[in-house]
Amino acid sequence: MKIWIDILTPKQLLFSEPIIKKLKKKHDILCTSREYREVTELAKIRNLDLIFVGKHGGGKNFDKLMKGTDRIKKLTKLVYRYNPDLLISFQSPEASRVAFGLGIRHIGFADSAHATAVMKLTVPFLDKLLIPWIMEKEKFAKFGIIEKNIIQYKAIDAAIISKRKISKHLEIEKKKKIVIIRMAEEHASYNKFSNESITPIIKEILKELPDFRIIVLARYIDQIKFLKNKFRNKIEVPSKVVDSKSILRYADVFIGSGGTMTAEAAFLGIPTVSYSKNNDYDVDVFLEKRKIVVRESDSKKIPKIIQNLTSSNNSNYKLKIQKLMKSMEDPIGVLEKILNF
Repeated sequence: MKIWIDILTPKQLLFSEPIIKKLKKKHDILCTSREYREVTELAKIRNLDLIFVGKHGGGKNFDKLMKGTDRIKKLTKLVYRYNPDLLISFQSPEASRVAFGLGIRHIGFADSAHATAVMKLTVPFLDKLLIPWIMEKEKFAKFGIIEKNIIQYKAIDAAIISKRKISKHLEIEKKKKIVIIRMAEEHASYNKFSNESITPIIKEILKELPDFRIIVLARYIDQIKFLKNKFRNKIEVPSKVVDSKSILRYADVFIGSGGTMTAEAAFLGIPTVSYSKNNDYDVDVFLEKRKIVVRESDSKKIPKIIQNLTSSNNSNYKLKIQKLMKSMEDPIGVLEKILNF
């Protein structure tokens, strides 16, 4: 079978990596992506061979539309020549439109029903949709797919991602406790955070926890510039893209805006704080209920939470995570069962 896989984000790249390796053993695979700082660099780090078609559209609707339209045209020509039997995507508006237009069967993975703009542009085109079992089918069915074509798998994507092997770890000298912070996905259509959203949190940690080392992982060049101009040498902001797992192993606490890296840090056994208020983030809500992730948006309360998390014995916390991880299945097995639907 000839299978086309379209990858748009770092999460999608890491989640699809084992899928690509497994399917390559029996099928002819074409992997496409777009020029996008974190994906381009992470593909090199992970040694994934991607064909880059088009560019990321940025944060403005006009630019998203123009870049998306251009990408559809370029993908159409490439995919028409390749003539695949199937598309596997992780909610790619451009790939969905091309597959529909060329009559290609389409299986999609999704764990972000809150990304309504993307869901509207992808879900109606799917033949089958695979989602984590903690999510209700109705949340996705409302976008235009019948529930019988939605298949749940007993796994959380970030947990699967956290199991990957790292070929080369970063070497960081650790003389202080380290707080790692992940900037929000500022350019996403569903985003409710600006660059300034993280400023109060960083300021409170600097004021209340001067002995902690702060490393902030930015997504975009403008975020890097913003952080370096705002805080100078008071914090560390890596200029290069890193594989998150290679740096997270040094973290005593992780702080994120919800989403994949927040959950990944938790599944790696790192005490984790989400500063998102959004109850539409199903994974955040699930992990909070099980006391695996602490959710707190009040910047003044976060230093105290960090102190509590780093001063307590977290052996029970890690056992809880290990038990949850063991209960999960491999989504690849679920995918393989429906490849010939």
